[in-house]
Amino acid sequence: METAPSVNFTLLLFILLVVTGAFWFAERWYFAPQRRRTANAAAAQLQERRSALAKQGLATEGAVATDADIEAARDRLQSQPWWLEWTAGLFPVILVVFLLRSFVAEPFKIPSGSMEPTLVPGDLILVNKFEYGLRLPLLDTRITPGELPRRGDVIVFRLPKDPRIDYIKRIVGLPGDTVSYENKQLVINGQPEQETPLPDYFDPGTMTYYKQYMEKLGAHEHRIMINPMAPPYVIGGPDNFPHRDMCHYNAEGFVCKVPAGNYFVMGDNRDNSLDSRYWGFVPERNIIGKAFVVWMNFSAPKNIGLIH
Repeated sequence: METAPSVNFTLLLFILLVVTGAFWFAERWYFAPQRRRTANAAAAQLQERRSALAKQGLATEGAVATDADIEAARDRLQSQPWWLEWTAGLFPVILVVFLLRSFVAEPFKIPSGSMEPTLVPGDLILVNKFEYGLRLPLLDTRITPGELPRRGDVIVFRLPKDPRIDYIKRIVGLPGDTVSYENKQLVINGQPEQETPLPDYFDPGTMTYYKQYMEKLGAHEHRIMINPMAPPYVIGGPDNFPHRDMCHYNAEGFVCKVPAGNYFVMGDNRDNSLDSRYWGFVPERNIIGKAFVVWMNFSAPKNIGLIH
């Protein structure tokens, strides 16, 4: 989430899955049967030796293997070597993690304050991977239809200009919507969005109080934060992104028409968020999933709960 490019963890997990899976199948169909055959052969030899000594009258205590000795030798020869414990033994665990992470929920950590006051730095969140439809890992091919993203959903997605980076923002504009944000008033399809004033929000990161409002987007009610001292326009100007011609920027803010198959997203910390105002629309294929719960924050446990 607004993090520097990192190792593709899904690819790394898939490689581990393939490697450990190969050892798991080899253990099941080759190594384990081979150890059993070796153990059974050794046990049979000890039994034969004991029988031969008994016939010769030489089977004295301590001179021949007891039943316990034979079983101990069998167990020792059948035991799994350490290198198989750390490969084949980890396969079931890695398989479960890979399936859960790919098709159920994926964990992320919030590193910045762009979604304050909804999400704060240090929040550990889970992202629903199936609500918008299941996708094949690595290929991102959709295999189930799922629900369409809704206005107000908090989503995690791959940054369009650098898909190695994961971002988290709130959906403001759906395909076909006209979104404007001028003089810090959000208007969608000509209708100003409802904002109810709340007590000022204290940001511990900047040690500053900011204006706070309850905003309603569709069925979602959530808090937003506004810095009255920040200018309403896009500071530094927007990037040259795809469909840039569908946006108009001015001294009061911007107006954008959301193209088909794309979404317009913004941070709840409206004056401290690099979002669609700067780098453009989020294609549907870039969406990873819907953030739905904060399951832990060691420095701010009161933030644990469902994401609104």
